[in-house]
Amino acid sequence: MLNRAMMYAKQHSPDSVRVLARRALLEAHNARLRATVTVTERSEFTNIYHCAVRKTASQWIKSVFSDPIVYRHTGLVTYDPRYYGWRDPKVVPENRIGLSLYFPYARYLKMPKPAAHRTFFIYRDPRDLLVSSYFSTRDSHTPMGDVLEVRAVLREKSRKDGMLFLIDDLNRKGMFNAVRSWVQAPPSEQVRLVRYEDLFGENQMREMDALLRHCGLTVPQDELATLLDRYSFAKMNDRKRAGNVSHYRKGKSGDWQNHFDDDIAEAFRRATGDLLDRLGYSSPESASL
Repeated sequence: MLNRAMMYAKQHSPDSVRVLARRALLEAHNARLRATVTVTERSEFTNIYHCAVRKTASQWIKSVFSDPIVYRHTGLVTYDPRYYGWRDPKVVPENRIGLSLYFPYARYLKMPKPAAHRTFFIYRDPRDLLVSSYFSTRDSHTPMGDVLEVRAVLREKSRKDGMLFLIDDLNRKGMFNAVRSWVQAPPSEQVRLVRYEDLFGENQMREMDALLRHCGLTVPQDELATLLDRYSFAKMNDRKRAGNVSHYRKGKSGDWQNHFDDDIAEAFRRATGDLLDRLGYSSPESASL
């Protein structure tokens, strides 16, 4: 009942109210960490930046990097610029972990950054991005931007026609080009590209350890295991589910194979060009992940 009430409030509250509520919750969480968690290691980096496009487990990253274990080993609390109107001249204040920066690479380069920083960008099979975006927008995503307008269109169309519509919509909004911009960028010591399917695959512990080390965190294996168990997709679904609708849905790689037909595949190819090749998803092995 409580979950249903929370979902109803999220879906029907004005944007301004939701933003204020998220900001208050974030600051309360950070204040609680500072008051109750002893920092054992200070990060050598002034800022850590999480960059992404939507539907690449941004909420999962937010939960993990907001956890007391991460704070204990960095002394850095999280910050989501969306809830502060992007007012900070540096986008993310110093000594914070900047979350959910939905920037193409060129926008990231222009962002003022301290010399001591680390960045990671999570990418995912763009076909799964499409499928995940379809179900999220149609069923569960919090109303923001033009979500309600797109939702109305998707709900009046068949699933196939809705996906065809969404391919053009996401392409027009630059999602596929944003992914391309990061993958084609010159290699950098500061930036780590993280493949979603590796981060949530059978070697998750190893992949997450490598990501955290890139960010300057050395988390003991037992604490890392606790962290990953605490935020498993199954447990996050249990916590977030309202009725039969979950914003996390499956988190499954390769789900696109259950929804693509020849028409959708052709429309997708026209919109994305050689993006699957650039990302390494066009081989038979990647298709079966």
